[in-house]
Amino acid sequence: MNRPKKTVDKQPWWQQKELSELTTDEWESLCDHCAKCCLNKLEDEDDGTVYYTDVACDLLDGQTCRCSNYSKRQVLMPDCVRLTPQNLEQLYWMPPSCAYRLVYEGKDLPSWHHLVSGNKATIHQQGESIIGKFVFSKDVNEDEWEDRVVDWPLEWKP
Repeated sequence: MNRPKKTVDKQPWWQQKELSELTTDEWESLCDHCAKCCLNKLEDEDDGTVYYTDVACDLLDGQTCRCSNYSKRQVLMPDCVRLTPQNLEQLYWMPPSCAYRLVYEGKDLPSWHHLVSGNKATIHQQGESIIGKFVFSKDVNEDEWEDRVVDWPLEWKP
């Protein structure tokens, strides 16, 4: 008796390509808009440890977790780091839930990621973005950032 062959699920495009092979649109679509990378960070000069604060970049749109001036962000905010396939390895400070980091490490995207769920609001509905958890830089003196160190951007278990 001939049994039908099992249909093998095709891997999603982000698992089929190396990050360096992604088109600009594919690269940009990987961002889940959690905005954790938009939180200001402090680095210990002695050991290089990076600490997240709950203080966000003033260019952040607090309702969508998107940059309000994405095309000029690096001019307006010189400390803003532009992620590329070439510099991901050096960006050890990216949160563990970051889609770029996950794909770079060969891991699956979480169920709340819009490429998996089909809905860009899922990340916010699941509480995985920074919505409601931050203040803007303009509202906090930089010398107070040490008092605003938080662990939650790094607390994620797949």
